[in-house]
Amino acid sequence: LNVTEEKFVLDTLAGCTEYKSILDVVVNAFYVQDGRYCPISERNLYIVICYLATFQLEEIGLQRFSKIVKSLDTAKMQQFLRFFFNELYLNTWIKDEWSHFYDSVYVKENWIDPLLRWQPKVQQLIEKLTDKLSNRTTAVKTSRVTQPKEFNLTVPKPRAIPPPSPAPLPVLPKRQPVPPSIYKPPKERKQLEEIKTKNIQKAKVSVFCSSILSFFLNWFFYIVSSSQILELYLKHICFAIKSLVAFSLEMSFIDNIPVKLNTAAILREDALYQRKLEEELRRIENLQQGAGDLSEFLEWQKQMREKDLGEQLTEMECRRLQGKLSYEEAVLAHQNVIQENKKKADLLRDKKAELMHLYAEKCLQEQKEMKELVEQVMEGHKNVKQAKAKIQEYKQQIVQQVCEESGELLRQALQEREDENRKRYELIQQIRAIESTPSMRLKFVDLTETGGHGLFGEMSIVELRERLALLKEAQKAAEEEKRDQIIHEKQAKEQLILDKLNQISQFRAELGRAAALKQEEKKKSQSIEKPMKDERILNLQKKIVEKTMERKKQAGLL
Repeated sequence: LNVTEEKFVLDTLAGCTEYKSILDVVVNAFYVQDGRYCPISERNLYIVICYLATFQLEEIGLQRFSKIVKSLDTAKMQQFLRFFFNELYLNTWIKDEWSHFYDSVYVKENWIDPLLRWQPKVQQLIEKLTDKLSNRTTAVKTSRVTQPKEFNLTVPKPRAIPPPSPAPLPVLPKRQPVPPSIYKPPKERKQLEEIKTKNIQKAKVSVFCSSILSFFLNWFFYIVSSSQILELYLKHICFAIKSLVAFSLEMSFIDNIPVKLNTAAILREDALYQRKLEEELRRIENLQQGAGDLSEFLEWQKQMREKDLGEQLTEMECRRLQGKLSYEEAVLAHQNVIQENKKKADLLRDKKAELMHLYAEKCLQEQKEMKELVEQVMEGHKNVKQAKAKIQEYKQQIVQQVCEESGELLRQALQEREDENRKRYELIQQIRAIESTPSMRLKFVDLTETGGHGLFGEMSIVELRERLALLKEAQKAAEEEKRDQIIHEKQAKEQLILDKLNQISQFRAELGRAAALKQEEKKKSQSIEKPMKDERILNLQKKIVEKTMERKKQAGLL
């Protein structure tokens, strides 16, 4: 495309994207009414034609627009233009639908009025397309075109081409089969599920044990005064404690499952444990030197954080309830808007009925005027036929004179062409004679001699091959030495990783014991407090209930 055509295409694409909403209104309605049997793949074609007719008809002109329309399918363009340039549709529902996106005054002045001004001229284009469809177009006489003939030249014999040597077929290496382990679930997942089940059972047992022990201890203090049945209760308590301890010991046994770790994970975990060990040693040294313990400050900090967290949760609950309250208010406002829209729709329906009645009367008046115009045109056609016959005779005389003059010019041109072909034939014969003479193109090469170009380090091909062989042997020896060095480094690294794993297992065992002791202390000191609801939350919940009742009542009225 040249610069002008490219600019036109880009402007059309940008316009179709910008005004997609109003163009979709027309094209969707066309597919519902007149284009029910049109394929959906041609939707973009109708969008482009609708954009050109609405926004670019003043700029490109009717002639160029007609050229674009005639280059497309006649039946589809006639059907779409007849639908779009319907005066009733433009004045009623197209104008109303476009007014939903843009101001109604702007739509009428800038889009609807220009389309109505172009409507009579576009109607003529639609009638031409209709005539073309009904095969009523007049036949156009085509002039005879001179067809050139080929020259009778001697066809040269094709030269024999030696067949190429067949290239060896490449042999593909055997692919390795897919290992069956890919399609099987890992064993570690099953083992982790079993550990999870055992931990759940252990937690249930611990809860049960604590409840049973608290029950028995309460009864023990209650009946401590009665010495007769005290011995009996003590026997029952001892038996229950023994059974529960045995059961908990059975549930607490968990198999050690090997977890595969890569080198980076092992080194990270070892560095973490070393850092913790250094921090603990530093803390012990500080305590020995007289530094204070931070446990009280950390406990106070933990309480303040829990307090801040409670306030944040209360604030979040208030925001959630406020959002729910605003939703209820929005639903009520939406129901009010629906009632107003129903009233507006009734008014528009009445106006539409009045416009349809006026349009029917206008159509009857136009039909009467068209009948009178057709009668006047038929009387004018009778006088035109006589004038056409006289013009036809005059044109035949002119054609005969032109044919006689063109015959003489053709004879001269043929004579000049024959002379030129004869000269070309002689020149081709001379070129072929020169090409048929043989020539010696062979040259013998001695691989032991140098090129003789006078360069530093110049050598023969045989010496070059010997030096390349020596370089390959030296490179191979260097590779073997490097391979041995890599193997030694790898073995040393594996030994270091094994040492790190042993240290990590010891650190894990110590941390597990410390965590168990800390958990037991936390269970003893933990107290359950029921959170009190904030007054703001209670007020918001009350307002939400009132708005919900009001919305349901409004929905029942609708």
